[in-house]
Amino acid sequence: MKKLLLPLLAVALLAGCDKKAEEPVKPAAVSYIDKIKARDKLIVGVFTDKPPFGFVNEAGRYVGFDTDIGRQFAKDLLGDENKVEFVAVEPASRIPFLQSDKVDLILANMTVTPERKEAVDFTNPNLKVAVQALVPNNSAVKSLNDLATRTTIVTTGTTADIWLTKNHPDWKLLKFEKNSESLQALSAGRGDAYAQDNLVLFSWAKQNPGYRVLEEKLGDEAPIAPAVKKGNIELRDWVNAELVKLGEEKFLLKLYDQYVRKELSDDTKPESVIVEGGKWQG
Repeated sequence: MKKLLLPLLAVALLAGCDKKAEEPVKPAAVSYIDKIKARDKLIVGVFTDKPPFGFVNEAGRYVGFDTDIGRQFAKDLLGDENKVEFVAVEPASRIPFLQSDKVDLILANMTVTPERKEAVDFTNPNLKVAVQALVPNNSAVKSLNDLATRTTIVTTGTTADIWLTKNHPDWKLLKFEKNSESLQALSAGRGDAYAQDNLVLFSWAKQNPGYRVLEEKLGDEAPIAPAVKKGNIELRDWVNAELVKLGEEKFLLKLYDQYVRKELSDDTKPESVIVEGGKWQG
């Protein structure tokens, strides 16, 4: 009996080994950076109607503070600043575009908030901002409290929209999808004020005399940062390293001088707007 069992045991062991050998080998995880390199193109979501950060110039070219950062990223990652595809986004579409893989990266003036950090991964910041409100010079509105009984215009999905909805749910908000639509509505008198990032308001007020920015801020000063899809740690870390390198070159200061400085008052300090090297001091 023992002689019979030994061959049977040997056959069983061999069968087990063969079965184990036949198990499929799990493929190695594909590097996201390698995926971009294989595509030979970086896809970036940007604004097209939010000067000086992202807009389309007279020649139809995507330009601006954020947009030029995207070109520099493409140059350092792929060797050519033109190997970037810009995808127009609105405030409310930035996160969905990342989640659905329509873009690799968002460079569209997105303020870092706890709610957004649940949905995307932010890199280190490149700007700082506060939310304020713009009103006509002849408006009776003197403070934020005066807006409690009036209509405030916001752009859907912006920090101003989120903050006011959370902190003043009883206020009347008039919402538009585009920044340009919101500003047009204010010009047409469809609302009493427009709440938005103060850098945008300062820029628009300088280009369109007859408006003033209320001194009070809606919430605290906050960082603005590029964003990647939740869990894309590899691309996030690459951008962080890139921001450090660009900080050593004072690259953001160059963009500030090119696009932002002329939009603000002469006594504005660059370090109150840009975060060189990603080093946020909040």
